[in-house]
Amino acid sequence: MIRIWVLSVFLLTVTIGEAQKPKVSVGAEQLNQLLPMLKGKRVGLVVNNTSLVGKTHLADTLFARKVLIKRIFGPEHGFRGDAADGEHVNDEMDSKTGAPVVSLYGKNFKATADQVKDLDILLFDIQDVGTRFYTYISTMHYLMETCAENNKQLIILDRPNPNGSYVDGPIMQPELKSFVGMHPIPITHGMTIGEVAQMINGEGWLAGGKKCNLKVIKMKNWKHDDDYSLPVRPSPNLPNDQAVRLYPSICLFEGTVISLGRGTPMPFQILGNPELKDMTFTFTPVPIKGVSIDPPLKDKLCYGMDLRSVTPPRKVDLQYLLLFYQKYPDKEKFFIPYFDKLAGTTQLKQQIKDGLTEDQIRASWKPGLDAFNAKRKKYLLYQ
Repeated sequence: MIRIWVLSVFLLTVTIGEAQKPKVSVGAEQLNQLLPMLKGKRVGLVVNNTSLVGKTHLADTLFARKVLIKRIFGPEHGFRGDAADGEHVNDEMDSKTGAPVVSLYGKNFKATADQVKDLDILLFDIQDVGTRFYTYISTMHYLMETCAENNKQLIILDRPNPNGSYVDGPIMQPELKSFVGMHPIPITHGMTIGEVAQMINGEGWLAGGKKCNLKVIKMKNWKHDDDYSLPVRPSPNLPNDQAVRLYPSICLFEGTVISLGRGTPMPFQILGNPELKDMTFTFTPVPIKGVSIDPPLKDKLCYGMDLRSVTPPRKVDLQYLLLFYQKYPDKEKFFIPYFDKLAGTTQLKQQIKDGLTEDQIRASWKPGLDAFNAKRKKYLLYQ
């Protein structure tokens, strides 16, 4: 009887603890703050499939509340999130709201003065995954520039960073600036998209040092150390929590000859190449409509490693990169030019070629990370 009583008390305590943990409420759900700001305004939205209020898209939510949506801007993967990685996205009309949709991953990455001249306010609401090379913060940067140049207010509706509990990786070298790395920050910056926006503004990173008229609508009930499961995939090739958590480490393979599973049901969770025949796990990339239309190593049997059951550490984990470089027979062909842009530095590739250990490589990151962490504190909105 005593054992049963103890077990009952334990289960009751766990149940109460779970019940008392409040649900995360994202920025887009703070309609009591947002709607008064939009009353009588001509509104532009920068949104995608992750821009949800509960289970309803933000555009549809605002349209139902009579907000005047003049224009919708869609980033990489499109407004409704159905375009494959790297696929050109065209302008269109949204059938639900009747608003014109302008692609920011087609003719131009930056909204033009003409595209915002009839707008009063722009809203940015896109789920990020907390890495320098995930392109939504680049889209946000260009939007901030457009708003600063054309005297428009920008409202960021904040969302959790599922990799927000750690800051790691080399700081980007300015000469390697590109759409997959626009800021002198590490691979994982440990900030929400609203916090990144504040840093961009505060550090004068917009063209000409301009400042954007910026407002961040904060979340409720979220902290940086909290685990957070995304309710919808943030992009076609990040289908689940495991892929999202592996992404900061595994994405570096995009700059090598190793497939990371594009063209399979397991992208960013498996690694392989046809030359690695001593490895036992196999897969064959094939085109998948709306996900990967021309995957690397298409139709080739790859040998490699399955990472679906590993527990990703809270760091940029180099063990797989070092292992595959060591195993690949033709080391001169292992890296492709894209690697330096993703890494944000020319040093990492050379360190791997020189045979440095992970600890030695990580030690070289420390001065830059210490300086970044000191800077980062000024812009944090959450514990």
